[in-house]
Amino acid sequence: MANLVLYRKYRPKSWNEVIGQEHVVRTLTNALKLDRVGHAYLFTGPRGTGKTTLARLLAKSLNCAERKDFEPCNKCGLCNEIAAGKAFDLIEIDAASNRGIDEIRQLRDGIKFAPAVGKFKVFIIDEVHMLTKEAFNALLKTLEEPPAHAIFILATTEVHKVPATILSRVQRFDFRRLSVSEILKRLSMIAGAEKIKIDEPALKLVARYAQGSSRDAESMLEQLKSWGAGEVKKEDVESLLGVVDFEKVKALTDFVVSKNPAGAVDFIGRMMDEGSDLQEFLKEMQNHFRRLMILKIDPALSGLISQELTQDQVEASQGQANSFELQNLSQALHILHSASQDMKFTPIPPLPLELAVVEIIHNKN
Repeated sequence: MANLVLYRKYRPKSWNEVIGQEHVVRTLTNALKLDRVGHAYLFTGPRGTGKTTLARLLAKSLNCAERKDFEPCNKCGLCNEIAAGKAFDLIEIDAASNRGIDEIRQLRDGIKFAPAVGKFKVFIIDEVHMLTKEAFNALLKTLEEPPAHAIFILATTEVHKVPATILSRVQRFDFRRLSVSEILKRLSMIAGAEKIKIDEPALKLVARYAQGSSRDAESMLEQLKSWGAGEVKKEDVESLLGVVDFEKVKALTDFVVSKNPAGAVDFIGRMMDEGSDLQEFLKEMQNHFRRLMILKIDPALSGLISQELTQDQVEASQGQANSFELQNLSQALHILHSASQDMKFTPIPPLPLELAVVEIIHNKN
């Protein structure tokens, strides 16, 4: 397994290893214990939150002959085959590249045959929203009258594109973005197991920049694994991955709060000299002011941003939000949005950001 990428090597093998989707895990494990597993499920949510992982875990639990309660043994031949992606009774279809009616017809024909080894034949259709209208109609008939040995698990990041006729025939589970603390805990475990020398501020930056996706975070850690000798620092993460540290966004916002345009422009100039990606920085500024606006509307809404930041960062953001009027924050977001559009075409990279900051300070005055 040494040659596997990290997100595959450390994919959860049992239900108690799954993080962040407790509502899904509880319902599915109860269904396994009570022998009440449905014939069709829909897993929807952002990328990298565990949809395909839980689909495979459910397939493993359903077919494991040595299953204890709801946990697969992870030792029998069938468990090993599913983990290796070689099980005959687990059929995975990527709807992004197999989206036509012919592929669904082949699937319907294959359903008629009994499982080769296990008790159930499990069909996972990833990115199901990519299917054509004709393919959805063919799938609909299959979902209406499936044989007892067939289980369907549909996965999508764009549930609004799935027809209502399909939605009415499946049990739907909405996967949520993972919080920074949840991703950080997992990254710390992997870094320890892989003997990757990386300090906590660097890990926090990776966890925050992953935007709720465990897979994205683990892919970034994979890049940092090859960074070189010595401990990986926060500055290394910024340099290698082009990510923007919260502290830098907070620092520029502090100049706005203190109505200091000279300090703000000087700060932007120093970032240019350091080789920072100002377009990426501007995107983070927009997101930061969005968070300030949410906190200004009502501090009780902090739950909406708690998955993106640590508790210390939420408190720091609340302090900055208190320094603005709600109207100022709304205007600032419009200004930053316009600046991000201008930056795509300007011959002077720092100019849109400099103009935006000066205008926001002027409005605050």
